[in-house]
Amino acid sequence: MFCVVVDLDPASVIGKVMVVLHAFGPEDHGVGFAELQRRTRLPKATLHRVASDLVSAGLLDRVDSDFHLGSHLFELGMRASIERTLVEVAAPFMEDLYERTHEIVHLGVRNGSDVLYLAKVAGHRGARAPSRVGGRMPVYATALGKALLAHAPESEQIQVLTAPMPRRTPRTITTPGRLRQQLDRVVETGVAFEHEEAAIGVLCVSAPVLGPDGRPVAAISIAGRVTRFRPSDHVAPVLAAAAGIAATLARCGEASDAY
Repeated sequence: MFCVVVDLDPASVIGKVMVVLHAFGPEDHGVGFAELQRRTRLPKATLHRVASDLVSAGLLDRVDSDFHLGSHLFELGMRASIERTLVEVAAPFMEDLYERTHEIVHLGVRNGSDVLYLAKVAGHRGARAPSRVGGRMPVYATALGKALLAHAPESEQIQVLTAPMPRRTPRTITTPGRLRQQLDRVVETGVAFEHEEAAIGVLCVSAPVLGPDGRPVAAISIAGRVTRFRPSDHVAPVLAAAAGIAATLARCGEASDAY
């Protein structure tokens, strides 16, 4: 059984992609081109082009004359599952930080040279931080990003350090030397700071959530207005929250390994 139900413009590129992907059912081991065309009702030339692009992207595999859903789709699904687990584990620690500070609390992961915001807890008195769940910010301009980048492999640090760093505010760090100094400091102290580097009037302190191998799984931060927020006062709570998330994730991993 298959189902092609896509709430997108079928004439758009993404609409055609989703129609093709949704044409595969759970019982399908392989679908030939003619059957795929019957299910999608796309013109032959259009289907050939879309299917070829999906094969190149790893979203479809082609074995002989049949198409299969690609392994990269499984990888993306696993990544989404991991991020969902991460948010669920971090949620009580984020709520606790918010109740203690009534400032903005973020959870983020690194995606290339950006921070991807997975969760945010904020109230009416929170600073006007330019962040949203699902949004991105440059790693070099944020405390979250610096906390994550400081514990990344050297090769990944170099990619960021040697790339352009556009200025977001007058206080944004834009030189490799200064950023390297801050990353070294993060490793020494366990926390990263942000002083109006991503947005004027916003200060932030962040700590990485480290996995058993010492690599950052995520980072958690507290941000507040420059008029009342002192990041140094919140070092201990943010470190404790990061450690708590890491310990809980480790226990979840051990429980999964037991089954």
